[in-house]
Amino acid sequence: MGYWAKLKSSGWAYPTIVLSVYGFLANCRVAEPFLTPYLIGPNKNISEEVVTNYLFPVWTYSYLAFLFPVFLLTDFLKYKPVIMVQGLFLVSNYLLLSFAPGLPAMTFLQVNFGIVTSTEVAYFSYIYSVIPLKSYQKATSYLRSAMLTGYTFGASLGQMLVSIGAFLVSFWLPMPKRTMFFKGEEAVGSLSQKKGSLKNYGQRDSGEDKDGESLEDKKMEHAGGAGWCSRESVITAGPLLWKSFKESYSSRHLVYWSLWWALATAGYMQIFNYIQLKWDHIKPSATSSVYNGAVEAVSSVFGAAAAFSVSFIRVTWARWGELTLGFFSAVCSGAVYLMAFTSSIWACYAAYVLFKSCYMFLITITIFQIASNLSMECYALTFGINTFIALLLQTIVTVIVVDETALGLDIVTQFIIYGSYYAAISVLFLIRGTYTASVRQRSVDQTETRGKESGGEVISTERF
Repeated sequence: MGYWAKLKSSGWAYPTIVLSVYGFLANCRVAEPFLTPYLIGPNKNISEEVVTNYLFPVWTYSYLAFLFPVFLLTDFLKYKPVIMVQGLFLVSNYLLLSFAPGLPAMTFLQVNFGIVTSTEVAYFSYIYSVIPLKSYQKATSYLRSAMLTGYTFGASLGQMLVSIGAFLVSFWLPMPKRTMFFKGEEAVGSLSQKKGSLKNYGQRDSGEDKDGESLEDKKMEHAGGAGWCSRESVITAGPLLWKSFKESYSSRHLVYWSLWWALATAGYMQIFNYIQLKWDHIKPSATSSVYNGAVEAVSSVFGAAAAFSVSFIRVTWARWGELTLGFFSAVCSGAVYLMAFTSSIWACYAAYVLFKSCYMFLITITIFQIASNLSMECYALTFGINTFIALLLQTIVTVIVVDETALGLDIVTQFIIYGSYYAAISVLFLIRGTYTASVRQRSVDQTETRGKESGGEVISTERF
């Protein structure tokens, strides 16, 4: 009992462990790797064209419609209730998939899953509201690894059991004591007095006490502890949102990290959504054995390992980060092109594993870099905006490339376009990364010449 009390008072370990368990269970989705064969097979008997050009786009549109209101509701309700709602909708998602017949039911299933994915903003934002800054890198790595490990484990467990487990575990999450924006006038005054929060990309004037909790956090907790759902707090939420928005995107380098996040995530979600149709195109599930579950398990293992490795990497990301984004985006592009042109199912499987591993590695670095250089309020807002932009881009691609009312391209042509999309991202960040590395090197040389010490990793103070 003493160990349990010690764990709960640790500041970061208890919520990280509980949220990791939730992420593990919530992503144990045994049916997901076989969703396409299930829909076009005798169980649901829906044609491949309808699944590709009608059914899957419904999820994209639903996700876009729910994301922004869910983001605001997440903060208003202090994260935990929204995470619990996600667990509940995971259960209903499985019930619809298992027992509801016909195309209308499967359409509603996609809407239901749109709600599930839109509530992921609560999963990723919650942890930064309850842990100190110094634990961000470890927590980000552990949470992403837990999600991918859960997805791997889901290949062998029943969806009903683990979805209910995710729902029940969410009750154990400690309730945050404050919100981001629904705080009242005192919080507005406190935020107005903040100066120089982005003086250094990689450095913050945190003012932490011996327990790792910043004085600013304590002030905001006091401001948001009472009257968080009052009329006054709702009125002041707008100015707080605007101030946080300006702070979030006032650093040029943070804007580039956010740009990669939005661009790459849009491509990843599109490929993840349609990869099973590509596999079925190469090797039809109706006439041959498929190994979709094994491939998703392997790709998730490699992705989890890549995400976990981020917690041990010590790199000057301010200098090499954008170049790293460009290089691995090029690897992603090559993998997608291989998926598009190959006629070998095993080559397509291997390319998908490589693609997913690279993306998970980069997105973990990106999330940590952004979260560690912004206040909690600004990070949560940045996450919501970046995800919204990614989803908006994905929706545009879906409407033009996939939707039957527009081009309605075949699956091979779609993947050629996705490969070209990642190639463009790669070129952009390789050029930008080369420039940034050169400027940084010149800055270091000039600093050494003046005999000044470098104060650690610094993120630029350039402003728009």
